[in-house]
Parts: sequence; C-alpha cells; structure tokens
Amino acid sequence: MSDQPSKSGLRGRLHAAPLLKQLGPGLITGAADDDPSGIATYSQGGAQFGFNLLWTLLLTFPLMVAIQMVSALVGRVTGKGLASNMGQVMPRPLVLSLLALLFVANTINVGADLAAMGAAAKLVTGLNEHAATLFFAFLSLGLQLFIPYRKYARFLMVLTFSLFAYVAIMFLLPLDWKEIGAGLIGLHPNLTESAATTIVAIFGTTISPYLFFWQSAQEVEEVDQNKDQHPLIDRPREGRAAISRIRIDTIAGMLASNLVALAIMIATAATLHAHGVTNINTAADAAQALKPIAGRFAFALFSIGIIGTGLLAIPVLAGSTGYALAEAAGWKTGLDNMPWQARGFYMVIGAAVLLGLGIDWSPIDPIKALYWSAVLNGMIAVPMMAALMFVASSRKKMGRFRAGWVLGGLGWLCTAIMAAAAITMLYVSI
Repeated sequence: MSDQPSKSGLRGRLHAAPLLKQLGPGLITGAADDDPSGIATYSQGGAQFGFNLLWTLLLTFPLMVAIQMVSALVGRVTGKGLASNMGQVMPRPLVLSLLALLFVANTINVGADLAAMGAAAKLVTGLNEHAATLFFAFLSLGLQLFIPYRKYARFLMVLTFSLFAYVAIMFLLPLDWKEIGAGLIGLHPNLTESAATTIVAIFGTTISPYLFFWQSAQEVEEVDQNKDQHPLIDRPREGRAAISRIRIDTIAGMLASNLVALAIMIATAATLHAHGVTNINTAADAAQALKPIAGRFAFALFSIGIIGTGLLAIPVLAGSTGYALAEAAGWKTGLDNMPWQARGFYMVIGAAVLLGLGIDWSPIDPIKALYWSAVLNGMIAVPMMAALMFVASSRKKMGRFRAGWVLGGLGWLCTAIMAAAAITMLYVSI
C-alpha cells in the first residue's frame, strides 16, 4: 500500500481546512470599522432615535461587502494600492486634496479613539485617563513601528473577539423584537435634519474611506511578502483561489462588523433611549450610562470592548493614512519594513498618532470632531468610490478580473446611495 495520500484524500483535507485560515485583511478591516468612533456614532443613533435607524445597517451590509471586495481585488489584481490607482484615473490635485481630507479625518478619528480608550480605562480601573491615553498611543505606535506585520496581524486577529462583548450585552437585556423588526425594515421614517445627518454619519463611519485604502494595501502586502503570489494581472491562474479567499474573508469581516454595529444600536436604543437618555458625548459615556440601567456586567463588557476595538482600529486608521500618502508620493510602504527602511511611510503613521494624541489635551470637543469627521468621511467617500469603481471596471487595469455585473453594480449602487445621503443631508439642512 502506498504511503502517499490519494488526490481525493488530499483534496478533502484542503476543503476541511479551518475557516480561520481563509480570514485575514477582510476580517481585520471589518472589525476595525467598529472602533470607538463607530461605537459612539451607533450609540448616538440608538440613544437619539431608538430602533428607527436600524435599517441603515441592513442596507450597509451588502454595499460594504461589495466596495471592500472591489478594494481588495484592485490591490490583488494590480499589485498596487488604491492611491496609486486613483492617481491614474483622477487629476493629481484632486487626489492630493482628497488624501489631505483623509489625513484630517483619520487623525481626528485616532485622537477621539485614544481619548475614548483612556476614558474607558478610567471607568474600569480608576486610572488617570490622560495617562491611560498616553499608554495606549505609544503601545499602538510601538507595535506598528517595531513588530513585523505578520506577527502583529495575529495580535489584531485576536482583538477582533473583543467585538462580541457588544453582542453579549443583548442577551442581558429585555428586548421588544416587534419594535426591532419595525426598525429593521424602516417602518418609522423620521427624516429630520438631525436624522439625515446621523444617517450620513452612520454611512460614513461604516463605509469609511480608510477601510478602502487599508484592505487594498493589505492585499498588496500579501503579494509582496509571499514569493508564491503575484499580481493577478500578471499571473491569472492564481485568480480562482485568491478571489475565493477574498470573498470568504470580506463577507465574514463585513458580517461581523454590521452585526456588532446592530448590537450596539439595539442595546443603546433598548436602554438609553427607553429611559430618556438621548444625547451621548463619547463612547465611554455610553458605557457609563448603561451601568445603572443594564447592570455592572453590561457596563464592564461595553468598556472593555472600547479598549479592544481601539487597539485594533488605531493601526488601521494610521496605517491606511500612511499607505495612501506614501503611495501618492512614491515612497516605499509596508508594515513588514522597519522604520528606517520606509521613513516617509512611518513618518505619516507617527504624525497621525501623535497629532491625534494632541486632541486629548486640546480644547477641541473630541465627540463633536468625531461626529463631523464621520460626516466628512461620508462626503469624501463618494469621489473616492467613483475612482475605485472606474479602476475596477477597466479592462486595461483589471483584465479578465474586472468587476462584473453583480459586483460592479453593487459597487456603483453603493456610490450612488452615499452620494444621495450626502445630498439629502445638505438639502434638509438648507
């Protein structure tokens, strides 16, 4: 009898490989979307409008899957990041203007996330929140600067499990499923100016430009760091396995992201809104407000989740900024490089974290800045998504892997809905 495994047996073992081996950039991208800024935005939506805006998260799921799959495919097929590809379909001054806005929005996001983590640490441990904020900032920056990305990515994967703290909270609360069902299908429309702005903020914090840059760049990293992988435009035969992995990875990541966002909005609607608490200033405020209503256990889970998701999201926020600006400038990029090997790239990352850290000591109200940075993300996402879709639809750039009718149609639909939400907000405001 031969000691060699049969082809059918080997194939069976490959099919039986754990799902976790298929997960990577997409899961981290989806998890990073539920950062403290997202928690604050979803909490504000639930506290202010109850279950009425739950439908937004059903709508964002397929759109998020489509646009993140397109982002991943552009990186995997072309072997170049999103900023490099945008520069080939948009005027350079427009690209640089959009990237400058991305830097501003991401830096505010980093600062607000750090402040929320410091406040959450104070709630749980009693430590000085400014000291905790400093600790989290330098911990995150140190990991990015000095730990090879392949090791760091495993750490990020573990942190994704902190998100399920918010799902666990739902099991601690009495819920009105009839009202939740009505909110999910949008039976209670209330398009006031504040509701329109909150919808744009939810879209902006859920379908954020920094996520496009991050996932695209991570696919490029996968190619650059693995000698057996190549840009699909040069090696089409790798396409079937690569696209299957991207599909599983992205759907899993975006599903986790939207389920957690939904859990946060349901939890705050069932507790805070139901008890007349309709204004949330920070993600930590949401945790504090839950304590007397939902109990100390729910409060602790919410607080710990803020810290875990912040540690996950800050490298993605700062890293996506580094990739975008470094690609546009033609600098060397890559988290597997040491700081002296990619100086410009790491200088941008360091600037984003340190300038964000300054928000904690500035007179700027972080939650207002955060909320409006989400609105800004919702606005600048539109031209970025249009450029992304032009690249993804180009046979010259993507060859046989260009976006088809389904993926391309969903991507353009996502762009149109984001544009319509932004225009509606401006119209209602005026």
